Amino acid sequence: MYLGLDLGTSGVKALLMDGTQAVVGSANGHLDVSRPHAGWSEQDPADWIRATEDAIVALRSAHPVEFAAVRGIGLSGQMHGATLLDASDAVLRPCILWNDTRSHVEAARLDADPRFRSITGNIVFPGFTAPKLAWVKANEPEVFSRVAKVLLPKDFLRLWLTGEHISEMSDSAGTAWLDVASRRWSPELLAATDLGEEHMPALVEGTAPGGTLRGELAAAWGLSRDVVVAGGAGDNAASACGMGTVGQGHAFVSLGTSGVLFAATDSYRPNPASAVHTFCHALPSTWHQMGVILSATDCLNWLSRVTGKTAADLTGMLGDRLSPPSGVTFLPYLSGERTPHNDAAIRGAFIGLGHETGAEAMTQAVLEGVAFALADNLAALKAAGTTLARVTAIGGGSRSRVWLKAIATALRMPVDLPADGDFGAAFGAARLGLIAATGADPLAVCTAPATAETIEPETGLEAAYAEAYGRFRALYPAIRTATT
Repeated sequence: MYLGLDLGTSGVKALLMDGTQAVVGSANGHLDVSRPHAGWSEQDPADWIRATEDAIVALRSAHPVEFAAVRGIGLSGQMHGATLLDASDAVLRPCILWNDTRSHVEAARLDADPRFRSITGNIVFPGFTAPKLAWVKANEPEVFSRVAKVLLPKDFLRLWLTGEHISEMSDSAGTAWLDVASRRWSPELLAATDLGEEHMPALVEGTAPGGTLRGELAAAWGLSRDVVVAGGAGDNAASACGMGTVGQGHAFVSLGTSGVLFAATDSYRPNPASAVHTFCHALPSTWHQMGVILSATDCLNWLSRVTGKTAADLTGMLGDRLSPPSGVTFLPYLSGERTPHNDAAIRGAFIGLGHETGAEAMTQAVLEGVAFALADNLAALKAAGTTLARVTAIGGGSRSRVWLKAIATALRMPVDLPADGDFGAAFGAARLGLIAATGADPLAVCTAPATAETIEPETGLEAAYAEAYGRFRALYPAIRTATT
């Protein structure tokens, strides 16, 4: 048996998989996000452990015999978070999360240093880890002076699981400290933020062992003391392992809290000017490119809170038939935006509201706005040299047929839906746990699921969507000065 642990923004998912890659069961532990100031987003790392324990207790209770046979654990996690530890591994402050934009000034300063784009292949975004440490140094110098280790969220879980300070390349590529081509820490970039390699965890490939389970936890969970914990992956790379998106030209679109257009590549192809992320993949000698929008299902959840209707009720009003754009446009920049704008200060907007506008039209505009933002991502990937013919949809938002139709029409390409099953980040993490524990061939393990259905673009609406997308594109520069 193999266990996948996925530390997300809203919870921890534990998934149990057998040696044939059949999912035995899964369980979840809940997490909340603290937003003490505008643009801030934090979590207490102690809550990650509590949520993981909650998920493990539920999973063990439901599948005690199978859980006792676990031989490998894989980790997946939300990327970019700055988890700061002192010399005794005590947490110094709440973790600054991936969608926290407070360090936009520091990010711009680091990005102006040409070494960062040259070595990392990426813009230094405010959500990345390095500018967060620069912010802490400038605003919380007493905390910065005590920093002994900087860990990414899933690697803090690893510390609890194994007692080891270890990370891997896919997650570390999102710090702005990794030499992404060479897959190693850059002493030069670390020094630019007054840190050194001694502040960083050791690096392994995502498919390699990254510690073994501590005896105390093994005894408490009824497991062997030689359970291997894999290097693991950042959440998007882990999802790609779960979906089999590991070969050249394979791609998925993820509709989670954030939105991601992810394409695997067989070589390092940076183009930071396009605001596309070029990161190491979880498999050795493999990279990936992705465009990222900071708010995807979060936009629908926001509208749900405002209207008092559930997200399912909102999308249910639209039915399964895709309608032409109504003239109401939504810009989904509730937390700023990454690809293609790299703008932490921009905020969302509805344009074209009238007395007649109701919840149905606003919901349609929200779905279209996210679809158009993903179309921006596709254009950015093309500028970075990646051409896609189709994508596979994953994430909670992919349950909405009308949203998938909007995305297929906005992207002008088919969107595949995988056969029923759990192929997300926790499943990808479990696959990495299997590989690390058994030495199996990663390509033989990380295969794609069968396609259950393909959502084709609505050709009759392509002209209307193209017009609406042009309006969407024109609105960003028009409102930028009004919202920043």
